[in-house]
Formats: sequence, C-alpha cells, structure tokens
Amino acid sequence: MKQVVLITGANGMVANYLAKQLEGNYSVRFLTQKVSQDNQYLWDLNTKYIDVEALKGVNHIIHLAGTPISGKRWSRKRKQAILHSRVDSAQLILETLKKHSLTVDSFISASAIGYYGTVTSQNIFTEESSKGNDFLSDVCGKWEDVAHLFKLNGVANRVSVVRMGIVLDKNYGAFKRIVQPIKLRIGASLGTGNQYMPWIHIHDLCGVYKFIIDNNISGTFNGVAPEHVTNTQLTKSVGRFLNRRIILPNIPEFLIKFLFGKMSVILLKGSRVSSDKILQEGYCFNYQTLDQALSNLLK
Repeated sequence: MKQVVLITGANGMVANYLAKQLEGNYSVRFLTQKVSQDNQYLWDLNTKYIDVEALKGVNHIIHLAGTPISGKRWSRKRKQAILHSRVDSAQLILETLKKHSLTVDSFISASAIGYYGTVTSQNIFTEESSKGNDFLSDVCGKWEDVAHLFKLNGVANRVSVVRMGIVLDKNYGAFKRIVQPIKLRIGASLGTGNQYMPWIHIHDLCGVYKFIIDNNISGTFNGVAPEHVTNTQLTKSVGRFLNRRIILPNIPEFLIKFLFGKMSVILLKGSRVSSDKILQEGYCFNYQTLDQALSNLLK
C-alpha cells in the first residue's frame, strides 16, 4: 500500500510539478480552497477550517502554501498576507492534528533563501549561517519556527525545511518574467547586475522534496543548484540561448525602486548560497549548471 503525501499550496507551480514526481510511488492529496478532484480536500485559513479527512492516514505533509512574495508591491496589508499565509496555515494544520490525535512521519516545510537576509555580499551562506534582520528573513524565521513545533509537540517524527532559491520553470514564476523582455530584445541587467541569483530548476527542487521523503531525512537544506551566477550572467546566458544579444544598459536601481517599492530589494540584492549539505546527503542534481537548465527550458 502506497504511503500518503498531503501537499498544501495546490494551485502553485511547485505543488503541481511535485505531485507528478510523487504519483508513481505515493498517493497524493491536496489541501485547497476550491475542491474539484477526488484527491482534493477543503481548507480555509480565514475560518480556520480543514476537512479532517484530508489528514487521516497521511504519512507526510509538504507545506508549500503561501501568498506570492513577488506578486505585488509590499503594502502593509500585503506583508501581513505573506506572513500569515505561511505561518498561520502551518499552525492550523498543527492544531488540527493535535485536536484529532493524529500524527505523521514527516512534516516538510518550504522556506526561502531570504532567511539569510536580502543582501549582496561575498558570503556563501550555509544552513548554519545566522538569520538576517529584514522583512523576508523574519518571515522565513517564523515560517521555520512553526514547522519545528510539529516535532516538539510530538505530531511529526521528523521535520525538514527546504530554503528555496529562484525556481526556474519555463511556464511560471520569475524565470518567465526574465525571459519575456529578452525575447522582445528589451532585456537588461538589474541595478549593478552583480547581485547573485541562487537558482534551482523546478525538476530538482521537487526532486529534493522527494529525496527527503524517500530517505527519511530531517533537517534544514538549501534548495539551490551548485552553480553561482549573478544577475548579469543569468541575463546574458538567457540571451545567448535565445539568440538575443543584450545591448541595453542596466536598468538603474532608482527606477526599479520606483516601480516596485520595498519589494525591489529581492531584485537588487543577492548573495551566494551553498547546496553542499543536500549534496552530502546524496542528492544528485539533474541540472547542476545554468547552461544545463537553460538547455532544457529554452530548447
């Protein structure tokens, strides 16, 4: 009998891709705000409701739910939504499991490399590096804290956290927004272009989640590829694969700050992040280099 994996964030690109990787070996369920399939179960953070049937017989929970960080300008209301959609949703799952005396083998939570702070530096951040001191690092810190409560409360035997980098998927997310202007010959580096952009192919990110489940691993892991690239290197590499020469000057910082407000920090800042820990556990990246990833995504 297949083990059961429950995934939150059913409408996100990671959840859908991950489900396809898991379906051969696991029975997959989703928590969603709108049920349309037999393996989907209703939950509502506003009313603090979860269909408890979703949790019965579950072996692993992968918590991906969260309001997109880069979707809109960071108003006060948006910041609250970014935080509460991650923290309160995990807390709701925890309290529902406790209420019904249910336990799981593992609780695996998404997080982000924003944990280390949105800075450009010469540091190569590892899982042991200290937390930053800005909005995103605070969100990630609280996101991870509530994940660890699952083990502290005896609800999960193991807890793992995956600090995700920029996810490269040809149809969704940041990568699509990078590619479009370059296709139109109006692509350019952002700010100085020297900020690092820790990235990971969608296949490898989902592969890391599956690897953690398959091997009963606990702990915190950076979900990034081994190769470090800057914004300029990424922009020029995409241009090369699309046969589009990057001829425009860098987009100035003041313009990006004007257009995106406080959210601009995620575009203008970035440091290197190490993938050594997940490699040492035995995970083998399908796309170790940016060229390998772009060859797959842009062929």
